[in-house]
Amino acid sequence: MNIQEFIRKVPKTELHLHLEGAIHPQTALDLARKNGVHLPPVDDAKDLYRFKSLEDFLVIYSAVSASVVDVDDFRRITYEMLERCARSGARYVEFFFSPHAHLDCGVAYETQLKGILTGMKDAEKDFRVVSRIVPGINRERGPAAGQEMVELILAHRTDEVIGIGLDFNEAPFPPEPFADVFAHARKSGLHVTAHAGETGPAAYIRGSLDALKVERIDHGYNVVNDMQLMQRCKDEGVLFTVCPSTAAVTSAWHDLSAPDHAIRQMLDFGLTLSIHSDDPPMFFTDLENEYVKAVELLKFTPRDIRDAILAGIDGSWLDATTKRRWLQEWSEEIDGLMTALSPN
Repeated sequence: MNIQEFIRKVPKTELHLHLEGAIHPQTALDLARKNGVHLPPVDDAKDLYRFKSLEDFLVIYSAVSASVVDVDDFRRITYEMLERCARSGARYVEFFFSPHAHLDCGVAYETQLKGILTGMKDAEKDFRVVSRIVPGINRERGPAAGQEMVELILAHRTDEVIGIGLDFNEAPFPPEPFADVFAHARKSGLHVTAHAGETGPAAYIRGSLDALKVERIDHGYNVVNDMQLMQRCKDEGVLFTVCPSTAAVTSAWHDLSAPDHAIRQMLDFGLTLSIHSDDPPMFFTDLENEYVKAVELLKFTPRDIRDAILAGIDGSWLDATTKRRWLQEWSEEIDGLMTALSPN
């Protein structure tokens, strides 16, 4: 068995994936046409997703989000996203979605949630992929809007909604103003995470840990600029959900093969990492390909891949009993695949 086949076969988690960022370009064009939404004209569907910065990406992200209007639209994009996850070997998915982006277009939260839940149920039946929902708080809107969003989430909460995240453009929106929002969410039984240190400084990572008391950090690449913080995160076992393809565009480290790439530095230092796909079709990738990049460009070993997969289970928001069972079962499965690996 070669390394590509090993990557294809290993079971995976997906903890850093955005529903709207996972919309296939042809689906986006179909929904825009159906719902009378203007998207930039393109000769080829995939050209819709060509951009050079986080800011450019967010413009397209918002436009595509506006194309998703009714229950069936949300069911379709959720089902298609989870189908692609399953094809990449994902068995468990915790995915973000952006309620604010749809509320701005007059789409009720209840409509969004109903369609998403239907898509999840259908995908679990058809592809045996288990999934949970993490609504994102748009940091650009400030803590008052964040508090309103948490109240909305709690008012319509189901078991599938397990936490919240903090996302959208980092600078100049530090995490500390959202401390009360996240405290309320935690006290109400929601798990918490935050995008930090992707384009924002290492201080945003520290603020997310101290003020928001997050359970993991999404991206976090600028942690390498603060050795004291790096050591703290290592000592505390903080999980970083890293996404190679988007890191090559939105972070300061564009060359994944460079020995000083932030993800490589994080791995060498001994930080706890898991590998995810973020916004896969928008960056011409999928979860399996992110693992391939981790091996071929970032020089992860098979043992590093094993550690990242198990870190994903351990850092997930599964119940403790399921975690223990999956850690044992997946460890045995991965170890069996590793013994079949061809020597280099």
